[in-house]
Amino acid sequence: MPLLQTRIASVVIGLAVLAVGGAIYANHRYAQLDIRHRAEVLTGGNPERGRMLFVAKGCGGCHTIDGVRQATGLVGPPLTGIAERAIIAGKLANNPANLETWISTPQSVVPGNAMPDLPMTTAEVRDIAAFLYTQT
Repeated sequence: MPLLQTRIASVVIGLAVLAVGGAIYANHRYAQLDIRHRAEVLTGGNPERGRMLFVAKGCGGCHTIDGVRQATGLVGPPLTGIAERAIIAGKLANNPANLETWISTPQSVVPGNAMPDLPMTTAEVRDIAAFLYTQT
């Protein structure tokens, strides 16, 4: 193959790789936006504020979440993938109302468990729930 045809073929292949890579990236970003939007609609909370509250309230001292540097605890279960679980706290259907109850008053659900009742506003609980529902 002449040198010019080889260079043209290389450019075409390079552009195709860039196009496919760009499409994959765009699809991933869309999926992330979709997950965040779904979490907001389900809970009425804000996942970004929920992430900050998760860290500020010290939840990462007991729980691990991939991608959250401050969440490396081994006392409670890892929370990566919690949005896809059918059951939370070993006994509740995984839905927003139950997750919010578990976050706000875990001792009322399973008395004597290691998770403390923490003083939080309803908005804070919803924000943390929204953040957790982004964890797939």
